[in-house]
Amino acid sequence: MDPQQSPNGTDSGISSLSFDDSGVLRLVWERGVDIDAPQAEAAMARVNEAAGQGRVPLLIDMATTSSVSRSARAVFARPCAAAAIALLGASAVDRVLANFFLGVNKAPCPTKFFTDEDRARAWLAEAADGS
Repeated sequence: MDPQQSPNGTDSGISSLSFDDSGVLRLVWERGVDIDAPQAEAAMARVNEAAGQGRVPLLIDMATTSSVSRSARAVFARPCAAAAIALLGASAVDRVLANFFLGVNKAPCPTKFFTDEDRARAWLAEAADGS
């Protein structure tokens, strides 16, 4: 399935979703996306499908995300196939979005915000092993 299309054929807001060589599933949102509930549902379905029956470390690149709706945050608070989630951003705005999500919603697994990908990956390796 095309990463830009959700199961119902609408724009998912996902730029890419794939495993890297270390077994981390990396989701990259499209530049400037405003994530709504249908996009959040599509992303979770895609993550669950990619993971199969297992639980995987998930790196979410949200560096160019514009906003995340309240209904999308509720979707992201539900358990999925992620053993641990590293939110990767690049700016103070990204940090505010991530901290707002983490402060308002109980994350379904260990979840942390980073601006450094190497640190995010190191934390994911440790957090996913502990779950």
